[in-house]
Amino acid sequence: MHIAPHDNQNVPIVDVDNALVPLNYFNIVKLKKGEVFEYAVPGYETCVVPATGTVDVDVEGAAFKRLGNRGVDVWDGEPEGVYVPVGAKVRITCVSDTTETFIAGAKYDRVLEPFDVRAADLDVVQYGSDDTKTHRKIKHILGTKYHDKVGRLLVSELFIVGQGGWSGFPSHKHDTDRRGADGEMIETRHDETYNFRFRPNYGSGLQMLQREDNEPGDAYHIMDGSTILLDKGYHPCAALPGYEMYYFTILGGLSQRSLKQYFQPTHEAQLHTIPGIMDMVAKFK
Repeated sequence: MHIAPHDNQNVPIVDVDNALVPLNYFNIVKLKKGEVFEYAVPGYETCVVPATGTVDVDVEGAAFKRLGNRGVDVWDGEPEGVYVPVGAKVRITCVSDTTETFIAGAKYDRVLEPFDVRAADLDVVQYGSDDTKTHRKIKHILGTKYHDKVGRLLVSELFIVGQGGWSGFPSHKHDTDRRGADGEMIETRHDETYNFRFRPNYGSGLQMLQREDNEPGDAYHIMDGSTILLDKGYHPCAALPGYEMYYFTILGGLSQRSLKQYFQPTHEAQLHTIPGIMDMVAKFK
């Protein structure tokens, strides 16, 4: 499902128990200096990530000052985040001139402890190549190093390196929990939500969605601010030549946090042609 760019007026774009991606929650909050936004999401753990600007975050009395260091867009500095336990009351205060702040969430049933992730704490992976048109960088905010501190939520930022190219290829899916004959998990159910940005911001791209291998699928024209909800199917995306593409990713697992991707059989051989892709797969778990 494609949600066109719009001013959501600080109302969740993906609310709790969404019909398509019930494991996800997503809001974009826009504030001016001194303005405050408060929220609590029962049944969901969340993560506060300023896309631009700087905010103070209070989580049930735990203070995290001056979160975020980016200026005009998501390319202007490194991401930072605050993990928010299930149902906790949060107060976000804008301390820069303006802020656009992402709130990512995943359904979970235990209450953990809040913590912050600063620029120095990011887990960064870069893979692919210009030759294969798959060159990209992933900045994991809530990645593998926080498995013992987070329930089911994975939060990352993905960048197409250079101008134009493909991401999410070889095509993969993660829409069901299933095990192989030996009992090992070969795929996990993770709902996924994306929010896209382009530089220049009039750039655009394509989100593909193929439900079954070698069967006709759907394609969505994505623009700066587009939100994509992915419940099932293989889902590569691409930026037009001449434009840089970014997307904020939210993954919520059904039964576990670790992500096990199932690669589309038709294109699985491409795993051996793209430099560093297996490291990317390992880092997303």
